Amino acid sequence: MKKRALLLLTALLLLSVLILSTCSKSSGGEARAAGQTQKPITVGVCLLGMLGDLSYNDVLKEGTDRAIADFGVEVKIFEARGPGDYEGNLMAAIAGGYDLIICQGTTWLTLLNADEYPDQKFSVTEAIMNPTPPNVTCIAFAPNEGQFLVGVAMAMLSKKTEIPGITGEKKVGWITGLEAPNINDFWAGFEHGVRSVDPEIQILKAFAGSWSDPIKGKELALAQYDQGVSVIAQVASRTGLGIIEAAAERKRFVVGVDANQDNLAPGYVMTSMLKHLDVGVYTVIESVVKNTFKGGDYLYMDFASGGIGLTDFSVFKQHLGPLFPQDILDTVEDYGRKIISGEIKVNTFPGLRPWEDK
Repeated sequence: MKKRALLLLTALLLLSVLILSTCSKSSGGEARAAGQTQKPITVGVCLLGMLGDLSYNDVLKEGTDRAIADFGVEVKIFEARGPGDYEGNLMAAIAGGYDLIICQGTTWLTLLNADEYPDQKFSVTEAIMNPTPPNVTCIAFAPNEGQFLVGVAMAMLSKKTEIPGITGEKKVGWITGLEAPNINDFWAGFEHGVRSVDPEIQILKAFAGSWSDPIKGKELALAQYDQGVSVIAQVASRTGLGIIEAAAERKRFVVGVDANQDNLAPGYVMTSMLKHLDVGVYTVIESVVKNTFKGGDYLYMDFASGGIGLTDFSVFKQHLGPLFPQDILDTVEDYGRKIISGEIKVNTFPGLRPWEDK
């Protein structure tokens, strides 16, 4: 009797161990399943230049950095030392199988054949593809509007001979990296702004041939200053850092671009044209994360929406003191309101905005 009871007790103990073991395995599996994190969204970014420009490329990276912090996405940035890197970087990004590939700049309008990769999501900045493929969302800006205001401010500044560094000659400068449709749009607005103040002002225009050559930028700027130019608009990414350096060296003036560059040479950077590429890039990445990506469409960021603007001249004002030309700031603000109301229609480069071609 005792033996049967002992055997029964042993069997019950073994059964309990088996049940506990099974439950442990089951709950452990459920815990692992619950603890598994969703695979992060991956983003590849093809630049036309290099990081460290304190301008165009770095502004884009601010947007991807915020997306990394907010959504846990993984980002790979493909930098380019020149046009020879563009196609190879794009092919590498496509081969990488990223959930989203962002191509920065209108150069990609001719390089990217999105229809060949129907399952790959793309975003192209600076222009609207016409028609836009169903796997592409465009991030378009109105840099012509910002450059119009830059042109107005520079043309007015060139006449303020009471300010040390203003030569009094009817000349302003404009330096960029490489010609491209969106760069031509910058130029269309800038020229319009200058001519609206004084049709007789001469504009010295130069191409550095690179977005990543500060030495060349400085060389071109010094040449323009030597020809009597008092103020230069730089639209040149990292090349523009050399232009700003030249302004400080010659004690002349410059206008920054894309990011707030007013403090790079305080008192010599009159203002900076802001282009919120960071906001556009962040918004498109967010749409992929939240599964709301809409191909065949575009995000348009102009002066009215806050996608384009100028800094407030406060650094320039601080350094000039009583010599600060308040009438320039007042005129820029007035013209800005007229752009928003539609009273001023800023010149554009054809083909970037489909609704303007109708």
